[in-house]
Amino acid sequence: MTKKFSELNRRQFLRQVGISAGAGLLATQSITQALAANTTEQNSSTQLTKDDLPTALMDESLPSGQASQQAAPETLQAQTSCITPNIETRLFASSNVGGSDERNELALDRMACAGFKVDNPTITKRQYLRFAGTDSQRASDLQNIATGAIKAPKLLLGVRGGYGAVRLLPMVDWSTLGRIMKERGTILAGFSDVTAIQCALLAKGDMSSLAAPMLYSEFGKTKPDQVSCRQFVEALTNPNLSVNIPDASLTSPNLPSILASSEPKTITGTMWGGNLSVVSALVGSEYVPRIAGGIVFLEDVGEQAYRIERMLYDLYLAGVFKDQQAIVFGALSGTGEDSYDKRYDVATVIRQLHKLTGLPIYSGMRFGHIGQKHSFPLGAMCQISPNTVGGYQLVFSDYPTIKSDAIHVEGLW
Repeated sequence: MTKKFSELNRRQFLRQVGISAGAGLLATQSITQALAANTTEQNSSTQLTKDDLPTALMDESLPSGQASQQAAPETLQAQTSCITPNIETRLFASSNVGGSDERNELALDRMACAGFKVDNPTITKRQYLRFAGTDSQRASDLQNIATGAIKAPKLLLGVRGGYGAVRLLPMVDWSTLGRIMKERGTILAGFSDVTAIQCALLAKGDMSSLAAPMLYSEFGKTKPDQVSCRQFVEALTNPNLSVNIPDASLTSPNLPSILASSEPKTITGTMWGGNLSVVSALVGSEYVPRIAGGIVFLEDVGEQAYRIERMLYDLYLAGVFKDQQAIVFGALSGTGEDSYDKRYDVATVIRQLHKLTGLPIYSGMRFGHIGQKHSFPLGAMCQISPNTVGGYQLVFSDYPTIKSDAIHVEGLW
């Protein structure tokens, strides 16, 4: 249902006529240029977390002119319509404080225009130290659903990543939360530091989630990435989501898309994982999913090759790759060059992992701390099939969705 101007709230009306509240950049131009050049040098006066890097980098795959245009503060394009927000949505802020009220307000406006009725927008204003509230406040975003104090929504959207989710894991009844979410068909969406939440939910609650962009990180940008927005909605609404990967370039240009000891074949299993740094930090805890015949997905940003290898060895030595069918790598961006030997790169690390595990390794999945990311379910069934031109296709099933006519995707930008 299209809203008339008289039915819009103040923020939506301003947006309709093309007036933007604006949002500040998270990095100086020098930092953006350094990151885009795939280096690890950073201006010490600028505080960046991994969650900030997508905004600083913009879209690595875009020409520099387009990237700089995307980064420039500019008036939002006038939208011709919004729809009445009817999708019951709650936010959870498990990690860093949002940092900019204007950016959060802009994101909330876009969510409403796209059809998402956010019931708890005020949590974006919480802060305790570097976090989006005290541990108890942040845990309550999820625990109140587990206790029944708050009705489970259709969508639970993360505000942003950074750090802090691991502090909440012992404070949530994941088993009950997972059961309630299954009954309601609730979709929990996020990535980066939210990986800790997603792993705990799957390990102890047997419930899937969505690897997806978040409120502050994507929808609060001056100019959100339209591909990421469209793919977010596609993953929310398509019960048989498919993703086609042509090559391994997002992981490493020096790898084949499929690294296998024998002819690749179709495999089916539960896809799980997320951010490598977070998954490796959970090793030895009860919050690492034990999925027999699983498919492990991993991505990261700003980690040099030796650090990536160290974390992969953490997983290998802890037996995480045992009983798994395959490993899928998303973007490993901003890795830089090894200061001892430039030949030691991400491709070298992944070939070593293949040698250790003997598992087929699929690279280039279009997800991680990048632009134009393709959202997909974690904790759901995934079928991976090689194609005839050197790439592969992933097809997902058995996860909750939302009716497509309830979402106005253009509202997200």
